[in-house]
Amino acid sequence: MSAHDRWELVVGLEVHVQLKTQTKIFCGCSTSFGDAPNRNTCPVCLGLPGALPVLNERAVELATRTSLALGCTVHPVSLFARKNYFYPDLPKGYQISQFDRPLATGGAIPLPGGGAVGITRVHMEEDAGKSIHDRFPGASAIDLNRAGTPLVEIVSDPDLRSASDAREYLLRLKAILEYTEVSDANMEEGSLRVDANVSVRPRGAATLGMKAEIKNMNSFSAVERAIEVEFERQVATLERGERVVSETLLWDAARNEVRPQRSKEESHDYRYFPEPDLPPLVLEAAWIEARRSDLPELPLARRERLQRAFGISEYDAGVLTASRALADYYEAAAGQLGDGKAVATWVMGEVLAWLNTSRAFIADFPIPPGELASLLELVKTGTLSRTAARKVFDVLLREPGASSRMVAEREGLVQVSDDGALVSWVDAVIAAHPDEVRRLVAGEKKLLGPLVGAVMKASGGRADPRRVSALVSERAAR
Repeated sequence: MSAHDRWELVVGLEVHVQLKTQTKIFCGCSTSFGDAPNRNTCPVCLGLPGALPVLNERAVELATRTSLALGCTVHPVSLFARKNYFYPDLPKGYQISQFDRPLATGGAIPLPGGGAVGITRVHMEEDAGKSIHDRFPGASAIDLNRAGTPLVEIVSDPDLRSASDAREYLLRLKAILEYTEVSDANMEEGSLRVDANVSVRPRGAATLGMKAEIKNMNSFSAVERAIEVEFERQVATLERGERVVSETLLWDAARNEVRPQRSKEESHDYRYFPEPDLPPLVLEAAWIEARRSDLPELPLARRERLQRAFGISEYDAGVLTASRALADYYEAAAGQLGDGKAVATWVMGEVLAWLNTSRAFIADFPIPPGELASLLELVKTGTLSRTAARKVFDVLLREPGASSRMVAEREGLVQVSDDGALVSWVDAVIAAHPDEVRRLVAGEKKLLGPLVGAVMKASGGRADPRRVSALVSERAAR
């Protein structure tokens, strides 16, 4: 019996998302990434005496948009509070956040195969700065460019039961953030960071076990692996008869382990109290509904619509709608060709292979969706074989702006269906493979494929494979 048979994993995630604003949440300093250290600072984000915060309206719009896209209830009144703790990169000694009256609550993200992960709350807050320990020997440096960057924290219910489900939840959340354009969700630049609250309990138990929190992970693979490692650690602890301690952990990917950072704080440790320099955030019902009406079609709705419109599978629709830009590309090509399955095969095959190899985004892909549809139209009408179409595809990658038909004609790839030309290639292959032909005629039908392949190779991919197949069978039997 495995550990997973004896124990149940329980996970809730806290996701910190940087909102796509030009300026910080309480001042006019830039949120530009990669600027010189401490360039984007002012008395407000440095917390100097007498400086007063002024709430960024755009940050409120984006936070509200996030909440509505997650199906949350946006509250007409929410409050900012001071969360008191000391970090070297938190110059005020407190973080302005929301506590007992957050912006939104409720909502859910459905998972594949049924079920959903509930959203406990969405609240707004400011980010801290950054401590740098590896640049100056024997000293640490502080960069406060991030101090005051606007965040929403999306807290899930403890509904996740596996590390793979946690990854799927994060993928779906990231897609929603990208579709709604509230964040670039760039994990390498810290725009999306994940804390995982992990506990285990005997399988079948109703009460939750003691949880530990793994902080500040910035890749989905790190989250998935850290949860698995923490599950194994807690199970081993409990099966030794010891208690799991509530603590904050750091994930060390290089050593594939979690290690303690500090004891876990509770809310009373932060001594929250209402932020005296900010009034309650009051949102009119009409304003909230206007934000709702501005929402684009969300990933789940788009997946279902593309399945209905183009007859593609749920899996294919999930891959093709993983990002809004990829879904736009697919839908434009499929709409022009009128054959969603053929376009899905090429986008999930050749197009995604190029993007992965090039480490590029679909916006960088050199073949416009209309030209991909034109190429597949040549396949559909029998002008190009699939083999020849791949050759044209490769040329189009090197020659952005070229047309499929022009390349096909220039490279001599237009499909040959005329028996007069095909017979010479077929007869040459039959003559070169007498043993295979004899066995084919004797009943080894599986040899037809290799012989047709040999003809296709001899023709440079120009021969009509269906006609070649018929001719090989006919002429081999003579």
